[in-house]
Amino acid sequence: MLRKKMCFFPIVSSRLRAVIQKPLQTLCLAGGKPFARIQSRTRGHRFKAMSTGGAGPLKPLIAVCQMTSTPNKAHNWASCSQLVREAAQRGACVVFLPEAFDFIGSSVEEALSLAEPLEGDHLQRYIGLARECGVWLSLGGFHEKGSDWESTGRIYNCHLLLDPKGSLVAAYRKTHLFDVEMEGRVSLKESAFTNPGSKIVAPVETPAGKVGLAICYDLRFPEISIALAREGAEILTYPSAFTVTTGSAHWEVLLRARAVETQCYVVAAAQTGKHHASRTSYGHAMVVDPWGSVIAQCQEGPGVCYAEIDLAYLHRIRQEMPVFSHRRADLYGQVAAQKGFPSP
Repeated sequence: MLRKKMCFFPIVSSRLRAVIQKPLQTLCLAGGKPFARIQSRTRGHRFKAMSTGGAGPLKPLIAVCQMTSTPNKAHNWASCSQLVREAAQRGACVVFLPEAFDFIGSSVEEALSLAEPLEGDHLQRYIGLARECGVWLSLGGFHEKGSDWESTGRIYNCHLLLDPKGSLVAAYRKTHLFDVEMEGRVSLKESAFTNPGSKIVAPVETPAGKVGLAICYDLRFPEISIALAREGAEILTYPSAFTVTTGSAHWEVLLRARAVETQCYVVAAAQTGKHHASRTSYGHAMVVDPWGSVIAQCQEGPGVCYAEIDLAYLHRIRQEMPVFSHRRADLYGQVAAQKGFPSP
């Protein structure tokens, strides 16, 4: 009953949030500095220590979800709504769900049959959830039947951002499609049933900072993260369903690289475990800070990890190492042919 009541507060005041979070925090000392840990009731979650910097105003809290989608949309909705309500109860202002939060089909035909337009009933549930819990909601990869469905027969992988009123404030359609054939390990061709998006969406101002939207395989293309950072992004999002093969090799190193090169927080909600007979995901949802440190991470199974977003820390890093003012955009994209002895 307590959870339901708390979920209805559209805006959580600093004093109320302090009351909510106090019993969930365990203060400890590491090298003489105070740290805070927030424990999740959900199985499989690990939260790394984060410096509180002593007394001061509360920093925005975000929640990053990990789940195992199946072809059953009702089952997936139940899982998502439980995670979002838990995060809202703990005072998170933005909650991130992974790619394919709505479903993961067992075949191309099933995926196409389960997809819906943005105006469909399924998305309306999440709009209602954002309103009920009073949170910003990142829906990391909705299978969208777009306006060109009749002519193309393909859908879009669409990252949606809802505000606490349930308004759709941004929609990014995945631009890099996962067409990969790794003999005996991974065989996926997203373009067989998905159209690529045609544009990068401008970062959106939220209570946690300016959020830039991307999806999964976009993580391998630093150009999109640099473009978002140049437009003011402070948080980059990569909701994903990485395969076990690629995730175990590249997941963390790619996320940390995007954080370091853009000096942004990187938030990556994730799919985990076995979705059906032929599909399993790596998991390890995480948050990386602008210095490249992993500050929150889920382990095995569904769960939520939490992190505070410290924008003062982000801007201090950017001031002390101003990489964007050092960039040579006049040179990138062209390589000069060298003839004879090189001149300066």
